[in-house]
Amino acid sequence: MNKPCKHLFLAATLVATLAACSSDDKPAYVERPVEELYNSANNALKAGENEDAARLFDEVERQHPYSVWASKAQLMAAFALYSDNKYDDAISALDRFIDLHPGNRDTPYAYYLKALCYYEQISDVGRDQKMTRDALSSLRDVVRRFPDTKYARDAQLKVDLANDHLAGKQMTIGRFYLNRKEYLAAINRFRTVIGQYQTTTHVPEALHRLVEAYLALGIIDEAQATAAVLGHNFPGERWYQDSYALLTGQDLEPEEKDGSWISQVWDSIL
Repeated sequence: MNKPCKHLFLAATLVATLAACSSDDKPAYVERPVEELYNSANNALKAGENEDAARLFDEVERQHPYSVWASKAQLMAAFALYSDNKYDDAISALDRFIDLHPGNRDTPYAYYLKALCYYEQISDVGRDQKMTRDALSSLRDVVRRFPDTKYARDAQLKVDLANDHLAGKQMTIGRFYLNRKEYLAAINRFRTVIGQYQTTTHVPEALHRLVEAYLALGIIDEAQATAAVLGHNFPGERWYQDSYALLTGQDLEPEEKDGSWISQVWDSIL
């Protein structure tokens, strides 16, 4: 084979090879019936193949954007991402659904699922609680926007749990300061629990820790008033028994005090 022919043959072979590689990398687009695509996505989701399910639901919208299945597929893709613990991607997909379909009958669920994406990421009280605050904001949004739905009822339960978690964070920091004898810093944390998270399970202990801190600083009136509030509202709690023992150990008694901080705050709460 002479040189020119040889060069032409090699060039043709290279083009064919590149075309084959290109074909392998990018499969030909094949449009599938919308019902078939949606059912395939649904089957993948039921099988726990969440990543494939999300991709197939996205394909429903891409191939059939004007069908009645498109909006449902958007929401299901977000659910598949949530099920796969890809919360950031799920939140982005849900925000897009909410923006495009504000009046859709499934929009309340989209808001609820978004709140769950934050709620599932709540970390222990030893860590930063930004995700807890984001969850609380989104859960309250569900309750405010859709008060008569089942999503609002469950969201309210989770609001209470999230508040309890945030109060627990304040208690952890307060105990830390108390153990280090940084009493003023500890008092500020326990006051936050009483002022902002008064319906949580941490309030009785917060009241007792205030009694401890006040006594350590010699602020007797506040210690007595706080113990009185604790005894009046949580008489059966061991925290009241501990506070009572602290006071009587110094020949003091729980006693209401007009003008005390706890009296003013507790009256406003009630």
